[in-house]
Amino acid sequence: MSTLLHASWLYPLKASTSIPLQEPVANMSQAIIYFIGHPFLYPLLRARLLPSLLLSILVFTTLFLWTYLPQVAFLAIFHGRHLAWINGAFLVLGEGAAVTALLFEAFFVDETLVDVFDATLINEGCRDLVATSRVLNPEASDPVKELGKPTTMAIYSPFSLRQIIEFIVFLPLNFIPVAGTPMFLIMTGYRAGPLHHWRYFKLLGFTKKERNTYIANRKLRYTWFGVVALILQLVPVLSMLFLLTTATGSALWVAQLEKKRQSLSNPDDIGSVPRYEDNPP
Repeated sequence: MSTLLHASWLYPLKASTSIPLQEPVANMSQAIIYFIGHPFLYPLLRARLLPSLLLSILVFTTLFLWTYLPQVAFLAIFHGRHLAWINGAFLVLGEGAAVTALLFEAFFVDETLVDVFDATLINEGCRDLVATSRVLNPEASDPVKELGKPTTMAIYSPFSLRQIIEFIVFLPLNFIPVAGTPMFLIMTGYRAGPLHHWRYFKLLGFTKKERNTYIANRKLRYTWFGVVALILQLVPVLSMLFLLTTATGSALWVAQLEKKRQSLSNPDDIGSVPRYEDNPP
C-alpha cells in the first residue's frame, strides 16, 4: 500500500516545489487508494451508499432530462455548438451538486464524515488529537470500532448558507466561453477548501482569529484542495464516495501537518503550528 501511495503516476498531480501544493493535491488522489485499501472504512460507506446512490441518480437524471438541452441551446448562442455541450454539462453537474449537497445534509452525512476523518487520523497515529474530542476504545480491533461518543460537538464541515448561495450565484460563470468553468471552480474552491479542516481547527481549539490567520497563510493550498474536491463532487452517482474520500484526504493532510507540528520544540503550543505562506518574502 505504501508503494501505491507513492507511485510515480501520482506525480503529475503534484505541483512544482516552487509552489507547494503537493500536500492537498497528492492527498486527494492518494485518499481514493487509501480508502479502498483500508476495509475498516467500508462500513461507513455502506451505511449511506444505497440512499445516496438513489438520491444522486434521481437528481442528476431529472436535471439532465429536463434542463440540459435548454441550457445547451442557450449556451450555444455565446459559446458555439461544440463548447455549449461541454459547458452545459458542467452547468447541470454544478446544479446537481448543489441540490445533492443540500439533500445530503438531510441524511446527516456530516456525522459519517467526522467518523471517516477521525478514524483516518487514528490509523495515522494521531489518536491523542482525536481523544481531545471523543471517547476512544483502544482495545477495539480497528480505528472505526475504536470511535466512541463525541465529548464535544463534532462537525466535519459546518452547513454554510452563504456557501450554497455563492455556489448558485457563481454558476452563471459557466456561460463565459472557455474561461468560465475554471473561474467557477476556483471561486467556489476558494470558499470551500478551508471548511474541510473545520474539524481539525476545533480539535486544536483555535479561536476565530487563529483559524483565520492559519487559513490566510495557506490560502493557495486550501483553494486548490477545494477545487479538486468540487471536481470530484461533480461526478454523477459517485459523489457520495468522493465525499468520503475527500474527508480521508483531509485527514491525511492533517496527519502530515501534525507530524510537522510535533517536530517543533514546543509541539503543545497551538501558536507553533508550522507557518506557511503562499507568497513568502
